[in-house]
Amino acid sequence: MNQKITYDLPKGITLEIKREDLLHPFVSGNKFRKLKYNVLQAKAENQSVLLTFGGAFSNHIAAVAYAGKEQGFETIGVIRGDELRDKISENPTLSFAQECGMRFEFVTREAYRHKTETAFIEQLQVKFGSFYLVPEGGTNDLAVKGCEEILTEFDAHFDFVCSAVGTGGTISGLINSALPHQKVLGFPALKGDFLQNEIHKFVNNKNWELITDYHFRGYGKVTTEFIEWMNWFYAQTGIPLDPIYTGKMVFGVMDLIQRNYFPPKSKILMIHTGGLQGIAGMNAKLEKQNKPILVL
Repeated sequence: MNQKITYDLPKGITLEIKREDLLHPFVSGNKFRKLKYNVLQAKAENQSVLLTFGGAFSNHIAAVAYAGKEQGFETIGVIRGDELRDKISENPTLSFAQECGMRFEFVTREAYRHKTETAFIEQLQVKFGSFYLVPEGGTNDLAVKGCEEILTEFDAHFDFVCSAVGTGGTISGLINSALPHQKVLGFPALKGDFLQNEIHKFVNNKNWELITDYHFRGYGKVTTEFIEWMNWFYAQTGIPLDPIYTGKMVFGVMDLIQRNYFPPKSKILMIHTGGLQGIAGMNAKLEKQNKPILVL
C-alpha cells in the first residue's frame, strides 16, 4: 500500500511511502521479503533449524525468531557482544526473540567479525549440528529475489525510488526491478564505502546512487533534533518511522527536496522497510540519557 504525504511540497513534487511495515505484525517490511524464499529453501533442504546473526537491537533477529516459530523451525541467534548474555531481560529485541523460542550464542565483538569465515561456521556446526544459515541482515541471492517483489506495476509512474540501506539486499532487489526511467536512491544507515561492493554483487543496472550524508554519524546513532523531527513527522502524517533505517531515509529525502536535489514535478516513492520493533530499545536508551523519546 502506498500512502501519500499530503503536506505542501515545492515545485509540484509528489511524495508517497510504500507501507511495507504493514505486511506482517512481527516479520515486517524488508525482513518479510528477505525471509520468504530463504524459508522455502530451508524447507526444501529438510532443515529444521535456522541460524542467523545480529546485534542487540536487530530487526532481523526478531524477524527470524518469529518466522521460525510461525513456520515450525528451531532458531539460533549468534549475537554480537558477549556482555549481553546477562542482560536479555533488559533488551526488548532479545526478550521478544527468546519468547519466540530462539536460543542465543553470545560472542565477543572480535569473534563476530569472523562470522562469514568457514572455520567460524564449522565451529557452530560442531556445537549445534545441521542448520540452514541465514546471513546477517538476511541478505543473499534469495533475499534479493524476495525484495525484487516490492515494486509492482502500480509503481511504474514514479521517477525516484528511495530506501534505507543496511546490508544491501533490499536496495539490490529494488535496483533489479526498477524500470529504465527510474532512479533508485539508497540511504545507508552505516558509515563506510563497503556497501558499493556489496550491492555490485547482486546487480548489473546502473540506475542507482548511495546518499551517504544522513546516517547521523553512524549506525544506531541519533540526535535530539532528529528525534524531535520524527515526532513531528508522525504528528503530521500518522506514519510511525523507525530511528535506525526508515526515519533517516525519510529525513534525507525531505532535506534533499528542500535543497533542490529533485527536478520539478518529480514523483518520489519511499520504501518503509519496517523495523518498528526497535523503537522500544531506542527509547530505553534515550531515557537513560534523559533525552526526548519517540512518541507512538
